[in-house]
This record gives sequence, C-alpha cells and structure tokens, in this order.
Amino acid sequence: MLAKFRAKRTRAKIHGTSDRPRLSVYISNRHIVAQVIDDDKKVTLCYATTVGEKLDGTMTEKAAKIGAEIAKKAKAAKIKRVVFDRGAKLYAGRMSALADAARKEGLEF
Repeated sequence: MLAKFRAKRTRAKIHGTSDRPRLSVYISNRHIVAQVIDDDKKVTLCYATTVGEKLDGTMTEKAAKIGAEIAKKAKAAKIKRVVFDRGAKLYAGRMSALADAARKEGLEF
C-alpha cells in the first residue's frame, strides 16, 4: 500500500516529453523492466526486459545488463537525454546498477 503512494509521489514530479522522455524502471523479485516513455504522446518509445530471456547472474547483474540494453535501444531511437523514474523503489542496489550501466552506455539523466 505504501509503495503505491511512494510511486504516485515520485511520478507527480516527473513528466516525459518528446525532447526528454521518461525512463521508467520496474523491478520485481524475478524480473526487471525498463521502458522509455513519451508522456505527451502517451507512447512507449523502446523497452528492455528480462521476461522471456535466459540471463545468468544475480539480479544486480541482470539490472546492469538491462540498463546497458535500454541505453543502446534509446540511442538507436535517437534519444540521448531522459528523466529517470524509479517508481516506488529506492535508488540503491539494483536500481543504482541499472542507472549506472545506462549512464556508462551514454544515456544522460
């Protein structure tokens, strides 16, 4: 219940535009989903997920792989700058690993 309030509070301050879309990250116990969203047009520009893929390693290592993958897909879609949306999760551990990997691949936020 509290996670919904935290996510709502976080997203109230974040809005993705065409110039700077929103990088939304969701981390469950098993999977990681990252998507770049243009909130003005209400469309997902690109996404990366562990669902249906055979990735080895810990969840932190998987988060880093997804961060690098979403950055590559965003660059292919000519997106260089994004607004980071962590949702209800704290910026630590897996979330931090994903963000650092995305920054390392050239995504700015």
